[in-house]
Amino acid sequence: MNWQLLIIIVYFVLTMVIGILASRRTKSSDSFVGAGMGVFAIVCVACGQWLGGTATTGCSEYGFTSGISGWWYTIANGIGMLMMGLFFAEKYRKYGSVTIPGIIEKVVGPKSRTVCSVLLIFVMIAVGLSQMIAAGKLGQSLLGLDFTVTCCIFAVIFIVYTMSGGMTSVEATNKLHIGFMYFGMILAVVLALREMGGFGGFKTAMDAIDAAEGTHHFSMFGVGASKVTSWIVASVLSAGAAQASIQPVLAAKDPKVAKRACLISVLVVAPFGLFTCMLGMSARVMSETGILAPITDAKLAYTTLIMHFPPVVGGIILASILAAVLSTVSPIILASATMFTKDIYQQRINPSAPDTQITRMARIGTAVSGVLCCLMAIALVNSSAVLDLVYAAYTLRGVLFIVILFGMYWKYTSERGVCTGVLVTFLCCIAWVGVKIATGKYPLYIGSFAISETYLGVVLACLTIIVFSLIFPQKEGERL
Repeated sequence: MNWQLLIIIVYFVLTMVIGILASRRTKSSDSFVGAGMGVFAIVCVACGQWLGGTATTGCSEYGFTSGISGWWYTIANGIGMLMMGLFFAEKYRKYGSVTIPGIIEKVVGPKSRTVCSVLLIFVMIAVGLSQMIAAGKLGQSLLGLDFTVTCCIFAVIFIVYTMSGGMTSVEATNKLHIGFMYFGMILAVVLALREMGGFGGFKTAMDAIDAAEGTHHFSMFGVGASKVTSWIVASVLSAGAAQASIQPVLAAKDPKVAKRACLISVLVVAPFGLFTCMLGMSARVMSETGILAPITDAKLAYTTLIMHFPPVVGGIILASILAAVLSTVSPIILASATMFTKDIYQQRINPSAPDTQITRMARIGTAVSGVLCCLMAIALVNSSAVLDLVYAAYTLRGVLFIVILFGMYWKYTSERGVCTGVLVTFLCCIAWVGVKIATGKYPLYIGSFAISETYLGVVLACLTIIVFSLIFPQKEGERL
């Protein structure tokens, strides 16, 4: 009997049942996109945005090659949520909008809401397809399933329960996912350490590898200062405009709850990468010491380690990884649908639509977003440019946070200046990444420090918004 597949099927069925049962609490379009949420519910939904495929398989890959410094990925995400909680959560909640583009409308103008909504939907779909690729690859490598079949099955599961209840279903299922993710990761670390003779044996073997190869797996800057600072900058900026994690914050019962939830989320997000990096490092040690077969590709470290465990344990750990992907994809497709419904359909297409029609469009938007993530993942699975394009999408999300800051604190910010500046910045970042894809390196370095699309996006966004706002000043009465 394939215990791993059986455990995953049971977990998926449990997820769908919980999500569909929770959908009974969805009574209106407001409850579908989120309303009156408490601290625990917000934390579970918001953390799902940050603890997906990159925080699991991605961090374990960094652990295998660079060591504990891969932990900075989730630390950086935690720093972003900390900044959000300390300085912006209460302010955002007071604007009374459930979308980031809705906040941009409040501080800049209605036309900027439409432009930013279209761009942010693109970002969400890009992030979603990367999670779908991660899930499909896991099904392919660990269970021997066809990639396309895995993606389609996975898509059906999260589309059904997310479409049925919206935020109420995502809230209920993410409570399961977050707990199961931590349980699976900690279980895997404990089992791996036991096979290596405890932490002492693990450290001794890792130190021997470092001494032989001149590496530093226990250094917190093994991935390089450029990578660490880029993660922190990107996370701080993204946290202020990540619709999937911000949407439950905007749906909080009150501003105080919004702030408290963001601060508690830090304690959930930041530690997670430590466990996944430890698993990558454990795979490295076990490979070098003969416990595992030699691993030559860091991308295979995590899956090789899982397959080494007994089938039942491996199934539980694999289910926890897929739980991480589910906890991310569901909020993403809901966020995309929310922005389409609230920022485009309700604002531009049918402002007088009744609540039942708005709810129906939100459900349709959720289904369409999920299908797009699935189809694009299948089409782009073999493209080496996917991760680079996803990172560019993250940069654009940070650019929208810069828009909010200008709208809040610079009185000369104009609607036309923002729309033009965001579009110029977006195109330049895509071109920057295109050069990196074509040549294998960024167009500009300062010494050994790479000027990634993150830094380019920050500088360009600031410059273009200032320049175009001065060229196209806001007319009196245009801003709300």
